[in-house]
Amino acid sequence: MPTFAAIDIGSNSVRLKIATVQQHRLKTLHEDREVVRLGESVFQTGMISPDAMANTIRALKRFQKAVQMHVTDKVRVVATSAMRDARNGAAFTAWVKSATGWQVEVISGLEEGRLIHLGVVSLEPGAKARCLLIDLGGGSCEVTLSDQGRMKEMVSLPLGAVRLQQEFLHADPPTKEEIARLKQFIDRELKKAERKLGTPRVSLVIATSGTAAALTEAGVALTKKMAVRKAMPKRFERLRPTTATADSVRLLVDKLTKMSNVQRASIPGIGPKRSEIIIGGAMVYAHLMERMELKSFRYSPLGLRDGMLEQMLAESDLRASVHKKMESERWAGVLEVCRRYGVDQKKMDPVREHVVQLFDELARVHELPPEYRVWLESAAMMQDVGKYMNHQGHHRHTQYIIANSEIFGFSPEQRLLVSAIARYLGKSRPDAMDRVMRTVPVEEHSNVTRAVVLLRLAAALNQDRASAVVRMKPSVYPKRVVLDLVPGRGGAELEAWSLKKEADYFREVFERDLVVEVA
Repeated sequence: MPTFAAIDIGSNSVRLKIATVQQHRLKTLHEDREVVRLGESVFQTGMISPDAMANTIRALKRFQKAVQMHVTDKVRVVATSAMRDARNGAAFTAWVKSATGWQVEVISGLEEGRLIHLGVVSLEPGAKARCLLIDLGGGSCEVTLSDQGRMKEMVSLPLGAVRLQQEFLHADPPTKEEIARLKQFIDRELKKAERKLGTPRVSLVIATSGTAAALTEAGVALTKKMAVRKAMPKRFERLRPTTATADSVRLLVDKLTKMSNVQRASIPGIGPKRSEIIIGGAMVYAHLMERMELKSFRYSPLGLRDGMLEQMLAESDLRASVHKKMESERWAGVLEVCRRYGVDQKKMDPVREHVVQLFDELARVHELPPEYRVWLESAAMMQDVGKYMNHQGHHRHTQYIIANSEIFGFSPEQRLLVSAIARYLGKSRPDAMDRVMRTVPVEEHSNVTRAVVLLRLAAALNQDRASAVVRMKPSVYPKRVVLDLVPGRGGAELEAWSLKKEADYFREVFERDLVVEVA
């Protein structure tokens, strides 16, 4: 069974989780975490400090030993808010590559939220109901509205605990002026979330990451202490240790802002590391819960790394339940891009169906990895998005739009592959020295070229879109491939002519003749 490792390089800490596949599910083998404060200097100077880099590299080397010990088949390393902002991020990723051999993938806030959502709804009990997900990390805060396991709306805000501490809170305890400025900033950012999410009516609020864990434990400890002092109702003692109420969070904020760092560190659940950054994160939760009328949240230990592992499972095991969810999510993302750029989906569907048929029935010829079936379907649907910018040279615009759009379910590398396949439907051909192909990993060049040929054939089969779709039957022989065409109402002469124009390129790539016959 394959074993996967997910590494999350956050603004406050780096985390590792290793899991193996058993009966189409993931079983955790190992977890590790270290606070490195990678974003501490970034949010002050825009640069990752040498000390933060060195601390992170040391942690990653320790992670690497665990990865090697568990004989991991695939490792995915992602970085979030601090790396998105850092001007010297490329130097750090090069250092990581040199020290460990790992390629760091810097993901957007929306992709971060999508992966967290995937991990939570796949593994957290009750998360498939209508719920709100809040993930407040070191550099950003992702708020997601989910219903029946599907994302409805999402917003990523610069309200991370480390960021707020570095930008606003310098005195210990913070001054009234610092608190006032911080409140104003939080309110301004939360208005953006309110415009997109409104006042969500949900049955469950799930919060992830360290700030939520600290607020939950500290809130329970505080309410129990108050129950003893003031003989408050015993209902406070029955609070689950995984739940925090809006009242307890608001009460904590009032107390924390008046305490020194040493005093905050003594509170159960906070401790010396979290005490330095807890005030900003606590205030975000208090204001968010008040503004959105949320009575409580449930803490979940799940997070970004769990979503990464679930995605790796989905891509490797077609029988895993998460695979269908990933397919659905990806397809919804593709259709959203088509809608946004005015693509007629009914016109693209025949191209998609033909390229899938070619992929399936010419498998012995193209020998592409199974995931290229999805990449080809996606490229077929989005091939005309570039016309939104300009009909002339629209294939170039298509490539740019796909590569730089947020398409849920696709990593940046996967978007590059899809964009490269869609790019070469005009006169140009893939070339290793071409600007687009230089962005594609070298080991994928041959696969992209083969996929381009299949998509060109599918496009050629759909020249006369005003008539009924031409049907096709491929036959594979040792030295040739025969495409038998069954004409639609308008005949198949134009399609046959277009396919024959692709014969030379087909022979160049697959070393077989392409023969086109019309019934």
